Amino acid sequence: MVALEQVNYRLEQGSLVALLGPSGCGKTTLLRMVAGMTKASTGKIEIRGREVDGPQDDFGFVFQTPNLLPWRSVLNNVLFPMEIKHRLDRAARARAMELLTLVGLDGFARSRPHELSGGMKQRVALCRALIHQPSLLLMDEPFGALDELTRMEMHDLLLNIRKVTGATVMFVTHSVSEAVYLADDILVFSRRPGRVIDQIKIDMAYPRNHEIRFSREFNDYERRASAGLGVLHGHG
Repeated sequence: MVALEQVNYRLEQGSLVALLGPSGCGKTTLLRMVAGMTKASTGKIEIRGREVDGPQDDFGFVFQTPNLLPWRSVLNNVLFPMEIKHRLDRAARARAMELLTLVGLDGFARSRPHELSGGMKQRVALCRALIHQPSLLLMDEPFGALDELTRMEMHDLLLNIRKVTGATVMFVTHSVSEAVYLADDILVFSRRPGRVIDQIKIDMAYPRNHEIRFSREFNDYERRASAGLGVLHGHG
C-alpha cells in the first residue's frame, strides 16, 4: 500500500514546518523517513547534501506519548541520550539543567515521572530530545493528548525553545489552529496516499501571542488550510 506520493519540499535551517492532514494520510510515515527510521521505496531525502539512509545521531524525536523511564528521575531521563552516546559529563548535566530551567522544571529534577502531569512529562520529553543539540527536531503530534490550555502553553514553550536554541523543527499535527499558530510553512496533505495539496506560508511575525488567534489574518489561514483538507468547499 502506498503511503505517500510526490512529496517535494526544501526545509530551511531554523524554520518550523507543520505537516497537516487527516489521520492515516502518511504524515508520520514521512517523519519516520526523514528520521531514517523508515526507508522510502522511491525517491530520496537529503539533509545538508547527504542522503538519509538510517537513523541520524544528530536528530531529536518527540512522540505523542512521552515514554519516560519510570524508575529514573526527571534529570536522568533528560540525560539518557547522552548516556547512550557515552557523553555523560559535567557539560551534559549543565545543559540538562539549562533545558529544565527553560521549560520551568528546574525544581523537579529529582522527581519521578509518576509525580508529573501530562504537560510536565511532555516538557521532559522535549528536553530529552534537545539534550544533544540536534540539527533537526522531529515532533509527531506531541501535544495531541493534552488538554486545550496545556496545549496552548506548550505551543508558546516550543516557540520560545526554538527562539533560544535556533532549532529546525518538523511538526506533525491534524489541528489546523495548531499548525497556523506554530509554523512558518504548512504542508497540507490529502488522504492516503498522501500528497501535498497546498503549501501555505504563514506570514505572521514572531513572537506570536494568543490574541492573534482571533485576528482576521489567522482566520484566513485557517480557512485556507481547512479548504485544503476538504473541511470547507472553498476559501477566499
